[in-house]
Amino acid sequence: MKVKVCGITNLRDALLCESSGASALGFVFYPESKRYISPDDALKIIENLSPFTMKIGVFVNESSEKINGTASDLKLNAVQLHGEETPLSTAEIKFPIIKSFRIKEHFDFLTLHEYKNAYYLLDSFSKTQFGGTGIKFDWELIPENLKNKIILAGGVSVENIEEIFNTIRPAAVDLSSSLESEPGKKDKEKVKEFFRKFNSLSITL
Repeated sequence: MKVKVCGITNLRDALLCESSGASALGFVFYPESKRYISPDDALKIIENLSPFTMKIGVFVNESSEKINGTASDLKLNAVQLHGEETPLSTAEIKFPIIKSFRIKEHFDFLTLHEYKNAYYLLDSFSKTQFGGTGIKFDWELIPENLKNKIILAGGVSVENIEEIFNTIRPAAVDLSSSLESEPGKKDKEKVKEFFRKFNSLSITL
């Protein structure tokens, strides 16, 4: 299981998460987000990261031209789409895609299969936010055959990572707010505590 830490806004947090064991770091290019970072500022961080760390740009209802341009300029490894992007629009994107789906009761999981060129990220539904809510959705809704294929987001934390290992074992988990002192600022002790627990589970389970 891999760990992606999203909402990176500064070099200190990026290096902290990278050195702690994050496989991927996410940069939010959605201007209305509390964790927004400009592509220019993100590039300054990316230039200081290991080539083995995945750099992922998060976009919401952005044009394929803008996504491709930003991803190319920043040499991103993948793009994460958190809006109402259609299968047709994602076909125009030239980088690996992580498509986010906001899960609520009666969500139709067959929708995922319409995005044949994407990896799947499952997050909590919110009427006001496209992500980073820190709220857990009902994980029992996840079909058994999808559990080990997804990236799990929405309320993932040190308190429930053992449950995730035992009951879901997704391909990766995605954290943001549970590691923060405030939106866009990571808390060193929370980051260290999470990765201590995560690494201990990785060894024993």
